[in-house]
Amino acid sequence: MNKVVVVTGASGGIGAELARQLGARGATVVLAARRRDRLDALAREIGAHALAVVTDVTRKSDVEQLARTAIERFGRIDVWVNNAGRGISCSVADLGDEELDAMWSINMKSVVHGIQAVLPHFKARNAGQIINVSTALSKAPGAPVRVAYAAVKAAVNLLTASLRVELKTTHPGIHVTLLVPGLVATEFGINSLGSGNVDNRTLTGAQPVEDAARAIVEVIEAPRSEVYTSARVAEGVARYLREPDVVESELAARRH
Repeated sequence: MNKVVVVTGASGGIGAELARQLGARGATVVLAARRRDRLDALAREIGAHALAVVTDVTRKSDVEQLARTAIERFGRIDVWVNNAGRGISCSVADLGDEELDAMWSINMKSVVHGIQAVLPHFKARNAGQIINVSTALSKAPGAPVRVAYAAVKAAVNLLTASLRVELKTTHPGIHVTLLVPGLVATEFGINSLGSGNVDNRTLTGAQPVEDAARAIVEVIEAPRSEVYTSARVAEGVARYLREPDVVESELAARRH
């Protein structure tokens, strides 16, 4: 794969595994996250075609520098994956301003920063792909305690679709993709804000991180507008859209 791919949130979880798989296929990978030690270790593991760039995606200046560094080092960017994100466990009744601001900054502003940093480069070439990683919780209320995270990701969904429509006629060579994972076996749960969090890796039915990352590799190789990381997740969302009252009743019953 002869592509230069920027991956945010690359120090763990889906981002790190995606970088490994891309590197194994010959891609050049630019790794972005806050944890330098993990980034450097991953870059060494992948080899000469990996570059670690410490980045706080909530800071626009950091993300702009990330884009400049990638272009200066490799001459171009082909794919930008907005993967960085963080969850929270908190009911609607208990959400405060701090929690809401954190979710918006980490999960929405970071995506806007990434798009704005790379889009001029893509427009100049009329080529490139932006992949925004969302969640199945943005499509159906599978975990009400994750409401703030899910609601912000739902906003990311519409942002992604709107950008795709905006570019469709003016820059048809730019692909904009929404990637929708379900429950994935990563540290996401224990890294979430709030209390009562659990390790996703211990939960029954969690998708192996290798499978979720492979779905992103596949959509880079064959770009599409929206992709679920598994048929099971896609079917669950489709069922909710067909019969929301029934599914909501089932979900409510499981909580008691």
